[in-house]
Amino acid sequence: MAIPLSTFLSFPSSPPSPPFLHPQKPKITAFPTHLPIPFKPSTFSLNPRPKTPKKMLTTPLAAATDLSLVQQAIKLVQSSPPTWQSSLLSNLLIFILGSPILVSGLSLSGIAAAFLLGTLTWRAFGPSGFFLVASYFVIGTAATKVKMAQKEAQGVAEKRKGRRGPGSVIGSSAAGCVCAVLSIYRIGGKAFSPLWLLGFVASFCTKLSDTVSSEIGKAYGRTTYLVTTFKVVPRGTEGAVSVEGTLAGLLASILLASVGCLMGNIKPSEAIICVVASQIANLGESFIGAEFQGKEGFKWLNNDAVNIINISLGSILAVLMQQLILQK
Repeated sequence: MAIPLSTFLSFPSSPPSPPFLHPQKPKITAFPTHLPIPFKPSTFSLNPRPKTPKKMLTTPLAAATDLSLVQQAIKLVQSSPPTWQSSLLSNLLIFILGSPILVSGLSLSGIAAAFLLGTLTWRAFGPSGFFLVASYFVIGTAATKVKMAQKEAQGVAEKRKGRRGPGSVIGSSAAGCVCAVLSIYRIGGKAFSPLWLLGFVASFCTKLSDTVSSEIGKAYGRTTYLVTTFKVVPRGTEGAVSVEGTLAGLLASILLASVGCLMGNIKPSEAIICVVASQIANLGESFIGAEFQGKEGFKWLNNDAVNIINISLGSILAVLMQQLILQK
């Protein structure tokens, strides 16, 4: 009988191998769930691009609404004759755009008073009347700023670096505001409308001439004379005049009357009347300042009160001269 070979080749028994040397084979099913989910090319990239935010698209309805509001605002500003709404909107837009110039020449309360004046002017006389007042303000502010340091050193400069307050605004525009109200409510009918416009232009020609003559005279006047006695007095004295200031005031009045003529507010013959009336009124204002301002019993007669008298006189003279001279 044959003996198996394994009998001669027997080895001593060895300890069993550790379990990790005999890993179990995973069970494979028809639908494996242990495998990781593959990456989609659309959501993963080695160089991912930053996501751009989606643009907010304006709906056609919103765009149409905005366009409609703009068109309504433009039609409102172009209203002819002007309405209170169009005057308020136009004045607001101009004040926003011109705020740097306004701040340089007016205090905050002065700007508020000027806003009321601008709205009233646009309502009564439209853009041409408003442009006349704007021209007056720009020229008058520029004249006030001339040699400001020298005027301050001499004690004759306007307060607040020349920034006018509400009292100055009202004192400079009272007569013009009265003419505007008369025009708005058609006092005297259609025949008187040109007269109210003439009085309006004449009042601002008078005030600009007064402002420029005073400021230029204080800056460049070599010799100043008291208008009642022609005695030499210091610069800035109430009722004092100088050759330099008087000529500058005359040129300023001619310039503003020319603006009114070019804008169609007045005729060339009426522009001449405005210039003449302004010079007569300024002479009367100097006389009042020299004789009464600051004197006993006339403490109420300050600069603003004198300004109201001055521009009212210029406005009334222009209307009377138009009726007495041009009508004949």
